[in-house]
Amino acid sequence: MYGLNGCNFRQIPPHAGGRNLVYACEQEGADVTILRITFLPDRSREDCLAETEYVRYLFEHGASVSNVISSRQGKLVEEITHHNHKFYICLFDKAKGHLLADNHYQYREGVPLSEYFYNCGKVLGKMHQLSKEYTPVHPRYSFFDKYNPGYIDQLIPGSLSLLKEKLAELLRALEGFGRNQESFGMNHFDFNDGNYFIDFGTGQITVYDFDNSCYCPYMFDLASVWGNGMGWVQHEPDAGKRKKFMEEYFATVLTGYRSETLLDPSLLDALPLFIQANFLENIIDAFEVMRNNGEVPECDEELAYRIKCLVDDIPYFGFFHEIYSSEAPFEL
Repeated sequence: MYGLNGCNFRQIPPHAGGRNLVYACEQEGADVTILRITFLPDRSREDCLAETEYVRYLFEHGASVSNVISSRQGKLVEEITHHNHKFYICLFDKAKGHLLADNHYQYREGVPLSEYFYNCGKVLGKMHQLSKEYTPVHPRYSFFDKYNPGYIDQLIPGSLSLLKEKLAELLRALEGFGRNQESFGMNHFDFNDGNYFIDFGTGQITVYDFDNSCYCPYMFDLASVWGNGMGWVQHEPDAGKRKKFMEEYFATVLTGYRSETLLDPSLLDALPLFIQANFLENIIDAFEVMRNNGEVPECDEELAYRIKCLVDDIPYFGFFHEIYSSEAPFEL
């Protein structure tokens, strides 16, 4: 389908909750493409086609993303049926660079971290600006198509009735948020340092894994970036110092973001709401993983922490609250 005969295929170890099988395709001793096989029933051909159409649009309009490669038949998504089970196949260019984690969270030698924070905002701002101009042939679903009280009631155990009430309350608040062109559109919906590579020679960030992309307020992605910053000071025992760092970090991110797109300052008032929306997505994802694995739903320390923050209305991931422990971050 893709002319990959003779390539060596190496499976990339899946992370917890991963929905796909992913392989690096090696030619002449170097990884050049990434093959993804989607096999779970919660992903349809239409989902994959809408995702890859969006990635192709972003790439062709100058966003720093890993481009999707068409098959020899010109398809963005190929389909295979084996024993009555459908598999959806996509091929992507391998991003240039490496994960920040693979570099032991050391940024470019001699370059301040502020460059990295700025670039994170800039890359995201470029994607959001392009999303504001995007008219798809195959649209992705909306956040509210998936996250609704009926689905939550079905997924979350009845023993967590208070959590269900809080999630429904949060959804009502999110429903009231504006949906104009400047505030609502396609989000990456999983923007974190596990889903982009950094070229440590230039600082260039290349984004991939749009598997969760959907229509949503742009503040969701910005709240995700806010949360990404916590890792740099998660072991700092002084809450005041954590807060000061986060204010400076996010100000730098926003400077990069605004270099590519407009952001109404009033939208930032909703940041705490969308940080809670990130918690909602995290909690739903945890229960989906347990369901897909056939496991009895139960709460580990991390999930219990998220639930308590949501149920008790503790803002900002509890990062500045007495619930937080720098010795055991984000755990009860």
